[in-house]
Amino acid sequence: MITFASLATWLLVVIGLAIIAVMITSAEVAVKELMSLAGYFRLSTTFMGVTVVSLATSVPEIVAHFAASGGILAGTVDFKIASALVLGANIGSDVVQQTLIMATVVFIAGVVCFKRYFLAKSMVPMIVTTLMCLVLGWDRLYSRVDGLILLGSFFAYLLYLYVDERRHYDPVDHGFSEIGDVPAHVPNRRGEAVRSAVVALGALAVTVVSAMAALHLTEVIVHRTGLGGSLIGVVTLGVASALPELITAISGMRNGDAGISLGTLIGSNITNPLVAIGGGALLSTYWVPGPLVLWDLPWEALTGAALWVYLWFNKGRLGKKGGIYLVTLYAVYVALRFIFFAID
Repeated sequence: MITFASLATWLLVVIGLAIIAVMITSAEVAVKELMSLAGYFRLSTTFMGVTVVSLATSVPEIVAHFAASGGILAGTVDFKIASALVLGANIGSDVVQQTLIMATVVFIAGVVCFKRYFLAKSMVPMIVTTLMCLVLGWDRLYSRVDGLILLGSFFAYLLYLYVDERRHYDPVDHGFSEIGDVPAHVPNRRGEAVRSAVVALGALAVTVVSAMAALHLTEVIVHRTGLGGSLIGVVTLGVASALPELITAISGMRNGDAGISLGTLIGSNITNPLVAIGGGALLSTYWVPGPLVLWDLPWEALTGAALWVYLWFNKGRLGKKGGIYLVTLYAVYVALRFIFFAID
């Protein structure tokens, strides 16, 4: 029998999905404008993917964390539920990117090739980042010191990448002619760059408001359904939050630019934990649900390590068989999560 309470819950779910759609759309607008700005400042597509674009596509996770931290500090949201939701969405997004989205890119391209230099410079830090989150969260709390460690590690990594980029960047290799011609998607004047910056900031503002609304709605749904907040974060918000990376990765492959696709996917798996979890924990601290340290983070670390080993010994090539393997990994991950870790 359908009751008023059940209808009200489903209505909240529909509204929440609509809010998430707005959040993703606004984040996508921000991504495109930030990509243009990166070209204006003469950055390679791989560097753009690992840093600028991955940071932009991680806006839903970052904003959700800061909104949750603000609510925790103000006492307007439940400390444990808010922590479980944003941490689950963050880690769930990373797992989705390493498996489903990477597989989608492979299915579109047929074969994706990783350079060994990229595997060492980006994928190893990605795995280390996951292990850092696992170790720091093992005591079931991300303290402000933990947050400082994570956020500080991000800025140190960013500095390393920038120094390395300036050492190897050649404008001619990235669409700029020797006589100074600029690619069509890159602002040619300061005014155009300012416009891109203004649009990006506006889109980010919409994302902030949407993330705050989604967080409050999801907290109500958690209370009504009895499901674990981290499970909802991993399965629903995690998938939704990963859509900007999916859109960007597919766009990159269709335009023949694997650098932006691979850089975005790997870079987001570094940015999400270090900036979102680190920044949020620095503001308010977080309670860490048991399933995240007993299942989600170990699975993410093992998935990343297995992918790295496979690529390293397969000369960086990932084909459709590898894509099927990644999809299977995600299916097993979600199924076992529902069976053994549905409640926090």
